[in-house]
Amino acid sequence: MPGTSRKLVLIVIDGLTPSVFEEAVETGATPALAHLAASGSYRRALSTFPSLTPVCASSIATGAHPDVHRIPHLVWYDRDERRLVEYGSSFGALKAAGTRRSIIDTIFLMNARHLGADARTVFEALDDAGLVTAAVNFTCYRGRTEHRTTLPGVARRARGPRRFFYYSLFESDETGAPLAVRNRSAGSIDDYAAAVGRWLVTRDGFDFLVYYLSDYDYASHALGPDGAAGKLADADRAVGALLEAAGGPDEFLERYDVLLCSDHGQTPVDRAAPLESAYPDLRVFRGGRARSDVAVCASNRAGQVYRLPGCGEDVRTLAERLDRHEAVDVTLFREDGDAVARRRREEVRFRPDNGGFRVSGDASLLADQPDALERAWAALTNPHAGEILVSAAAGYEFTDLGGRHHAGGGSHGSLSAGDSQVPMLAVGVDSLPASITQVAPAVLAHLGVG
Repeated sequence: MPGTSRKLVLIVIDGLTPSVFEEAVETGATPALAHLAASGSYRRALSTFPSLTPVCASSIATGAHPDVHRIPHLVWYDRDERRLVEYGSSFGALKAAGTRRSIIDTIFLMNARHLGADARTVFEALDDAGLVTAAVNFTCYRGRTEHRTTLPGVARRARGPRRFFYYSLFESDETGAPLAVRNRSAGSIDDYAAAVGRWLVTRDGFDFLVYYLSDYDYASHALGPDGAAGKLADADRAVGALLEAAGGPDEFLERYDVLLCSDHGQTPVDRAAPLESAYPDLRVFRGGRARSDVAVCASNRAGQVYRLPGCGEDVRTLAERLDRHEAVDVTLFREDGDAVARRRREEVRFRPDNGGFRVSGDASLLADQPDALERAWAALTNPHAGEILVSAAAGYEFTDLGGRHHAGGGSHGSLSAGDSQVPMLAVGVDSLPASITQVAPAVLAHLGVG
């Protein structure tokens, strides 16, 4: 049975780096966030790998890395259906993968089919315990309540939390919130979240709420993480809307406890390159039924290479080709039961052993990549992942299926500390997670659900 702990709000600010959060709180530029920070405990925590939003949101919701939740990337190759799955790297990438199919994948199938059946989301666990769950704009939303979409003429339904609001595409209640997607560059997504959040808090309409703010990440991609620092004020106003709806900051914290984090970091990028340029003489999968050697799935600062049936090169040979690619920092693949990481033409091999890892080769090769062995192993053992995983070099981004990139702005996805570190703040919660995979367990423990 659920415990008697107070209700909990999980605030996720997409793409927020620890340094930007810390400076904003210290200078008072974000009064709502500063009030929460002054009331709680804080640390720098880690994301998962690849540090991309669908992967990270799934780790937050399930408390697991990709080996369990099975979401591998923003774009991946479905071996069973022999097609590309694209969750929205860019509009150009959606078009390249098939716009209608990509929209269905992103809105419906990621949660209904691609998310691992053995991965229990925090919404499912709390729903089963009889608590009222709610989510605003959160990508990994699988729960127990069936919802109709607001899209006209679409009969497909989704299972989400009890109170479910997703970019105006699902709305379990009439809140009077404005259309979410009317003007993304002006912050309309977070304005929508603020309107829904205000409605929920005014009615005390949940036991657990995930409040996801995505506009900061959008700005950071365009301006870079430092250039977008001023846009954090918009997210702060959306957080402030929750506090004001309760009667003020102190009144809000009398009613609710809080966890606040981001899903991943961001680092500046000034160059972009196609990952598939490593395979000019091979047939790269472009869709359809034509025979291909490899499927190359890349965007932001992470990539995957799938070796397709009939390819004349083995996985190691395909991986070693990437040694010469200017945008590649770390190449990962599996061989003889080990994970192999190649960097600067050197190798380290590792495999799980008695709660840690047995390592052979140059153990220092990934020393500057936080928690690299655990995160890389989990990514490699995801059954939906490519045979080869790639982490981009500093300053580089991989072009997506549509040839788009964020060069001149910010990006994320790699194993590097800048892409992987996130701020983590707890107010009234005993556990301060060291990783986004520890958020769901902390939520369940706080609410007394096993």
